Amino acid sequence: MALYPWQQQAWQQLNLSRQQWPHAVLLSGPQGTGKLDFALQLAQSLLCETPHADYAPCGSCPSCTWFAAGTHPDFREITPRSDDDKEDEKPDSKKRVVQQINIKQVRELTDFVNLSSHRQGYRVTLLHPAEVLNHAAANALLKTLEEPAPGAIFILITHQLSRVLPTIRSRCRLFPLPTPDQTQAAAWLAQQQVADAPRWLARAGNLPLAAKALADNEHLPAWQTLLEALAAPRGFDVLKQAEALHKLELPMVVSWLQKWAYDLLSLKLAKQVRYHPDLQSALQQQAQKLPLDGLLAWQKQLNLAQRSAHHPLNTKLAIEQLLIGYTDL
Repeated sequence: MALYPWQQQAWQQLNLSRQQWPHAVLLSGPQGTGKLDFALQLAQSLLCETPHADYAPCGSCPSCTWFAAGTHPDFREITPRSDDDKEDEKPDSKKRVVQQINIKQVRELTDFVNLSSHRQGYRVTLLHPAEVLNHAAANALLKTLEEPAPGAIFILITHQLSRVLPTIRSRCRLFPLPTPDQTQAAAWLAQQQVADAPRWLARAGNLPLAAKALADNEHLPAWQTLLEALAAPRGFDVLKQAEALHKLELPMVVSWLQKWAYDLLSLKLAKQVRYHPDLQSALQQQAQKLPLDGLLAWQKQLNLAQRSAHHPLNTKLAIEQLLIGYTDL
């Protein structure tokens, strides 16, 4: 595991306080910049028995070997999971995915945090993303952070700092991680052999890991077809588009529409395009035709849809409503 080029300075800065290490660190920044990889490097370095001079983990001691295998007894990773831990009775039934970290997960940390470590070192908990802690889980975690057990270290990650409870933020050392500039991001994507890197970097809002994920996305043809339809709404067949898209993940489809809406509004208000510079001409034609108040209303509709996109009642109907919102502008 290695840090990304744009994280090297942040690593050095964070480790200046290694001798007075806080019991909890909150890493913040946009999603798609490598925060999780940074956090895993940090967790491994805290558990490493023979770290390098710059505190990078050695990669060869027993702790590093266990960590790489995902079996280190002094490390726990907490991520969102379904609110139902039991297996479905019907093998073909679909579990409702709840994008939350629940109180049961936090309570399960009690024994881990308070027992002695296996290697006479730290006990490290990585929790991400912190903004999806539900209310009960956040309160339970707060109690643990207020009275931390000796040797217990918490690393929290957030993509949306404003959604993390102020009481949680106040118990952690806040450490913003940097977003690479366009030159750094483009150079890294080139090293990853991503074709047409500038295009995907723009589509991802200059977030390199997100750009690579977009370039590797198997649903690119569907996205391209949608963009072509959005660029020529007079011939837009809402039912056909909804039928083509309804089997995809709704949050992804909504994000595609949000980026299109953002660029239309940005053109009208600031004469700039952020996500689709390769389609600026088509965007310009639509921006000139569409009313500002209508675009603002559609953007609001998209934002509301994104909040409930992980548990839609009817994906096809939801997409139809969003597309109708655009064609009715």
